[in-house]
Amino acid sequence: MNYELKKTVVLVGMMGCGKTAVGGALARLLGVPFLDSDEEIVAAANMSIAEIFARDGEAFFRDRETEVIARLLEEERGVLSTGGGAFLSARNREIIAAKGVSVWLRADLELLWQRVRHKTTRPLLRTENPRQTLAELFRLRTPEYAKADLVVEARPEYSIEDMAQRVAEALLTRPDVLEVRDE
Repeated sequence: MNYELKKTVVLVGMMGCGKTAVGGALARLLGVPFLDSDEEIVAAANMSIAEIFARDGEAFFRDRETEVIARLLEEERGVLSTGGGAFLSARNREIIAAKGVSVWLRADLELLWQRVRHKTTRPLLRTENPRQTLAELFRLRTPEYAKADLVVEARPEYSIEDMAQRVAEALLTRPDVLEVRDE
């Protein structure tokens, strides 16, 4: 099947919901570039996100994140994976709404915990009780993620390809975003 993507798809959601993995698979499925705002920030700063947080603080990181998201939405049409905190910013939500379509990969807390508990690359979980920290982030962020244009449920039994297919199906409900092209 050939697709015509008319707007950049911006994947949002908690750390561990699959934005990067599903984003890559979705980009391959749709035949468009895959972009990752965190990777772009890391490349530009020449340091990890954890190092940026430690050296410059979260506010500095969030400003860079907004700049990168705006630039990526301007430059290229594709699938964009954002950091877990990106969609919390009203400014970012406005930029995304103007130039793209937001898709929340909604996963429950238990699935997220199973996926992130062994990772050391999550600066926000470097706390005494990372599970409790994740639960608190989940509680605070869920109302913001719920503002996304589309919601796709992540389930433990879904493969990355299953999730990409489900996102594509959700996008097809929006002809202003995605259409099947006749060959």
